Amino acid sequence: MGTLTALLDLAHRRAVEFGLPYQGALTPAEAHQVWQLAPGAKLVDIRPGAELHFVGHIPGTVNLEWIFWPSEQINPLFMTQLRQAVDPESLVMFICRSGRRSDEAARRAACSGYNNCYNVLEGFEGAPDVNKQRGRTSGWKFANLPWEQE
Repeated sequence: MGTLTALLDLAHRRAVEFGLPYQGALTPAEAHQVWQLAPGAKLVDIRPGAELHFVGHIPGTVNLEWIFWPSEQINPLFMTQLRQAVDPESLVMFICRSGRRSDEAARRAACSGYNNCYNVLEGFEGAPDVNKQRGRTSGWKFANLPWEQE
């Protein structure tokens, strides 16, 4: 287990390397460690409710839909809802299925005054394997981190 400072430094180096406009990028295992080590840190799961229900969810997250299903429209109230749920001074990590939508949410939050934003690389299920199935090669579930399914 790394120290909080070491984990955040690594995440920030990735942000610089990838030219990200937010503070950093964390693997699922690193995000879980940061969540445990940083008092007040928030993990925001931006997947639609149907995805949380059918695929699984992480206990204790803030759940805010970034994109509505099935229309795939971006939630116009996302930033308002984020401000209601998460203090802009908090360390906030965004997660989705693969890390793509959460990157978009982290970018929007960073441009809207959240200065301590992180994206969770690989997301909840990670990239699809050769059989086009997720959760078998990368992601939160693959890393065997806490999650549940209803």
